[in-house]
Amino acid sequence: MTSFIIYTAFIGGAVGGLGDLYSQVQKTIGSSERILQILGEDGEKISGAQSTGNKIKINGDIAFENVHFRYPSRADVEVLNDISFKIPRGEKVALVGPSGAGKSTIAQLLLHFYEANGGTVMIDDKPIQGYDIGDLRANIGIVPQETILFGGTIRENILYGDINATEERIIEAAKKANAYNFIEGFPEKFDTIVGERGIQLSGGQRQRIALARAILKDPAILILDEATSSLDAESERLVQEALDELMKGRTSLIIAHRLSTVRKANTILVINGGKIVETGTHEELIADHEGLYAHLVKMQLS
Repeated sequence: MTSFIIYTAFIGGAVGGLGDLYSQVQKTIGSSERILQILGEDGEKISGAQSTGNKIKINGDIAFENVHFRYPSRADVEVLNDISFKIPRGEKVALVGPSGAGKSTIAQLLLHFYEANGGTVMIDDKPIQGYDIGDLRANIGIVPQETILFGGTIRENILYGDINATEERIIEAAKKANAYNFIEGFPEKFDTIVGERGIQLSGGQRQRIALARAILKDPAILILDEATSSLDAESERLVQEALDELMKGRTSLIIAHRLSTVRKANTILVINGGKIVETGTHEELIADHEGLYAHLVKMQLS
């Protein structure tokens, strides 16, 4: 009788858990359907010559020639209207303008996320359609405003720039990014778990990890998309020093509003309404008191 009662309790508990098991199965089925939808999506079209498996080296000359662009989801709005400019190898060019002017769109076209509706985007005098997408993006590094870190260790997040890098190169990249000191301050150092999306680190620390990743990648072209806009003054100083180190000898496209980032650029392109309305150095543009750049600077300082 005692055995019967105990077995009955076991069976009753198991039956009571069937409801929870059923809900878990339903969730799994729903997740599986979404995963299968993603796997069933068409991949990116690989333009130009197929990759040979060996990393090609791009020099870094960039040219936009009469580029027009509309997003597929907003075909009635022309985001870029007859954009033309050239960035010689190793030059630093800043894109400045109000929100929605088309600055980030230029970076997305350079990375070949979209096809231009008109005109030509060229790298080293060759249309980007002639490059294998993997080869093209292997030569472009990007430091975004919202840094994406994976839920692993600091070492793994830096290695994302070059998974074959040695320990010496990882340490060197961390030092150049002004990240080595705070990493060494952790008990587990480079093996410190950063948490989901880097939640265990501060904004400045996450940004410096992203810079170390970009330094390790050693790209010919560097895109900085509002890389210091969400940082406090001290973090911005450390990140800016790392950015100056990272931009040495690279073609740099800087999207920013803060003067500390754009004033060191060789050329500043002021974009408004999808067009380049002003071009020049910081000193030249600030001297035009009626210009859009001077107005944006006054708004920032006030």
